[in-house]
This record gives sequence, C-alpha cells and structure tokens, in this order.
Amino acid sequence: MITSSNLSRHVGYAIDNKSEYRSIAGALQYVVTTKPGITFAVNKVCQFMQRPLDQHFKAVKRILKYLCSTLDYGIHFTLATSLDLVGYSDENWGTDVDDRRFTTGFCVFLGGNPVAWGSKKQQVVSRSTAEAEYRGLAHTVTEVVWLESLLAELHVSIFRKATV
Repeated sequence: MITSSNLSRHVGYAIDNKSEYRSIAGALQYVVTTKPGITFAVNKVCQFMQRPLDQHFKAVKRILKYLCSTLDYGIHFTLATSLDLVGYSDENWGTDVDDRRFTTGFCVFLGGNPVAWGSKKQQVVSRSTAEAEYRGLAHTVTEVVWLESLLAELHVSIFRKATV
C-alpha cells in the first residue's frame, strides 16, 4: 500500500457526493479491526470527513483497491528455536503538510514472529529529525520493556537482552 501520498485539507476540489465518501470511510473503520495494516491510511482519510476533496476520495478508492488485492494475505507464525526479543522503529518527520507533526511506528518480534506493532501521530512538533528519531525510539523501547516485563510475569525465559 502506498503510504507516501501527502493528503492536504487545501489541495484539490470539493466532491459532489460527500455522503458517499463518509459512508465508505466509515465502513473502512470497521475493516480496520480485522486488517490492522490499513489503520494509518484509514485514519488519514477519516481526518477529512468535514470537507472531503477529490484527492481524498482517490485515496479511499486506493485503499479499497488494496483490500481487494490482498484478501489472502496474513501473518505467518513459525516455531522459533530461541526467543529473542527484537524491536524496530521508524519515524516520518514533518510530512503532514497541515500540521508538520511526525508519525512514529514500531514493530516488535519475539522469536522472529511479530507480537506487537503500532503507529502514532505525535502530539508535538519536532525541530529536527534527530529529535523525531529519539522520540520514536523511546516509544519503541517503552514497548519492549513492557513486553519483557509481561514475559517475565508469565515465566517465559529470554536468554539475551532485547535488541532495538
């Protein structure tokens, strides 16, 4: 799915059938419960419910096309020989043209299998890419520490320290 499309409140022209846009975008919010991979894109198009433009409707159609082409996709879990906890973090700094806030995302793997993932638009505007990276990394480390605590509580032994 294309995540590099920069949608704006001010670029484009108004669409004729706003209720159709709102209906489809609202229905996509229900689809997110079974297809969490589209959460970011659906959240983004839902930010324009008040005054949808043609580019927003094109983005909704792109999401629907993506869903049709990925009906048989899923997450494959494999048996792991060692339970290593590994976290990855990525930040998208300043690409929201309306408010310049960055989006951070993370994925944590246990034994090579994904166990936690998410993305979040930050509440503050970062002044540099280094600050954005630091904030995103701190969020990922918090998630990894929580997972380590949960695994310890469940008496699951991890032999190596987590890697982020």
